[in-house]
Amino acid sequence: MASSGEDTFSDGDAPPALATMASGAHLLGFSDEILLHILSHVPSTDLVLSVRRTCRKLAALCLDKSLTHTVLLQKDYEVNEDKVKQLVKDIGREIQQLNLAGCYWLPGSTIEHVARCRSLVKVNLSGCHLTSLRLSKMLSALQRLRSLAIDVSPGFDAGQLSGECKATLSRVRELKQTLYTPSYGVVPCCTSLEKLLLYFEILDRTREGAILSGQLMVGQSNVPHYQNLRVFYARLAPGYINQEVVRLYLAVLSDRTPENLHAFLISVPGSFAESGATKNLLDSMARNVKLDALQLPKAWLNGSSLLQHMKFNNPFYFSFSRCTLSGSHLIQRVINGGKDLRSLASLNLSGCIHCLSPDALLRKAEDDIDSSILEALVASCCNLQHLNLSAAHHHSSEGPGRHLCQLLARLRHLRSLSLPVCSVADSAPRADRAPAQPAMHAVPRGFGKKVRVGVQLCPSPFSGHAGPQPSSVFWSLLKNVPFLERLELIGSSFSSAMPRNEPAIRNSLPPCSRAQSVGDSEVAAIGQLAFLRHLTLAQLPSILTGSGLVSIGLQCQQLQSLSLANLGMMGKVVYMSALSDMLKHCKQLKDLSFQAERPALNVVIFPLLHEGLTDVIRDVPMVHLDEITLFKSRVAEEPPNLWW
Repeated sequence: MASSGEDTFSDGDAPPALATMASGAHLLGFSDEILLHILSHVPSTDLVLSVRRTCRKLAALCLDKSLTHTVLLQKDYEVNEDKVKQLVKDIGREIQQLNLAGCYWLPGSTIEHVARCRSLVKVNLSGCHLTSLRLSKMLSALQRLRSLAIDVSPGFDAGQLSGECKATLSRVRELKQTLYTPSYGVVPCCTSLEKLLLYFEILDRTREGAILSGQLMVGQSNVPHYQNLRVFYARLAPGYINQEVVRLYLAVLSDRTPENLHAFLISVPGSFAESGATKNLLDSMARNVKLDALQLPKAWLNGSSLLQHMKFNNPFYFSFSRCTLSGSHLIQRVINGGKDLRSLASLNLSGCIHCLSPDALLRKAEDDIDSSILEALVASCCNLQHLNLSAAHHHSSEGPGRHLCQLLARLRHLRSLSLPVCSVADSAPRADRAPAQPAMHAVPRGFGKKVRVGVQLCPSPFSGHAGPQPSSVFWSLLKNVPFLERLELIGSSFSSAMPRNEPAIRNSLPPCSRAQSVGDSEVAAIGQLAFLRHLTLAQLPSILTGSGLVSIGLQCQQLQSLSLANLGMMGKVVYMSALSDMLKHCKQLKDLSFQAERPALNVVIFPLLHEGLTDVIRDVPMVHLDEITLFKSRVAEEPPNLWW
């Protein structure tokens, strides 16, 4: 490989290894359109600093505006300051969108190189080291900037921002701001804001032990400007200080509700009492605006008639996570008795234990759902792409076409789905019913012959002649949603030992009795999802050998993240052989998480570090093996396309 432009190969020439494929075809014989599509999958640093130097044709294609317009470096652990400096030097004038989110290892001086990208319209610096002075210097040079994501850390001083910096901020329309200290940050300078995303990560105490207070912000002369706001989103980490600070942001919003506001979303762990200012804000919204997206703290919705008075235009996102919303309220107040909601793309009903029953007061956890409520929901919201029904017991009654999985199978546009384990069981266990037979395509149960790694035991999802197929309702559901990219199967009684943005619950409850009939064959059915990228399996007590994991590893070749928690009997890990075989096939895996009791962790860690899997684990950027891994449902957690 050449080290400079002068050492590149002659026109049309390329190294034999690059130019000649196994079939003898010349790689550079492809059209420019095909080559550009191939190059679009190459990381920007490799594209500009390496591939561009192979030959003159690739050198020209690598500098095509379609490839240099957007540079994504987030969590690219091979990126260093020298690479960023060289990248900016070579294509800095062409970059219009730059994402450095999560690059915490880069020194603060790297931000100074970003200032040379004068054409930047959108930049994400969340997680990067950033001082007030460096931010001021960078933004002073980026006059075309319209979208910005930054962190506000202790020591931030808006008074250090220059006039040129404030002029740039006055033109910013989208702002994502993560707060680690009580502050308005740069919000008061952004007078043209249309989209505001606030993430509150403030600790209740400083490192020295001093108690923080949101009153530090009271009396500041600069306050936010919301007159042009269309989207307001706030996500709070646990802690009273975060609630205190967000109230100050909302107080300004309650004085004059923006006329063009169409998305109002607040995600709060635990309880968040409604104040006089927030009540005035909600009343004003009910009178003056029509929303397309809504998420409120459960304390603001429980027992309230707010949903009856809210006006909606073409809603695309609803989140009622952990609200005491009954099925009758869901039908009457949300979908208005069967109103056409084809525009709704995302619905979060996580923890809404009564949402599929007509009466919240009379229902018990073991009672069956009312299938007519779910049928009405599916019929009205036929274009749903993201649905979360986790953290609840949704048991289906007997009868053809009445099972939850059969009704959800009508949602052909689903891209992400979160379900409780008990909801995918075929029906209530009965003493006179014979044990379910294992799936024909699944690896046999028991302790017989081991799985041969590398041998195709499952029919390919693209094969023309598939063998006999299982008759389970869960298998049928997955067959009807082949483009699913994220799937979560989480026990209704499961709670993470240290959940993110949720109150910690240490008292673990036993699995639902119906979850006992969901085992290896049901897990193997997930192998049908050829486009699956993210998979979470938690609290499946009937996992015996983990043979279904091998089917997933063989067929779900695009799997990028895998989270496993409490599979099989509590305190035991009996599926290590299958997990090891699975991981050998997961070539795209980037994030592996595992949660179990401390004795079981010893069984997991040492086999995974065995010589046979050392290379596999080393290639996974993020590996979590702990009893307090952060597990939570992520389906419909935020509106689709909320940010980058």
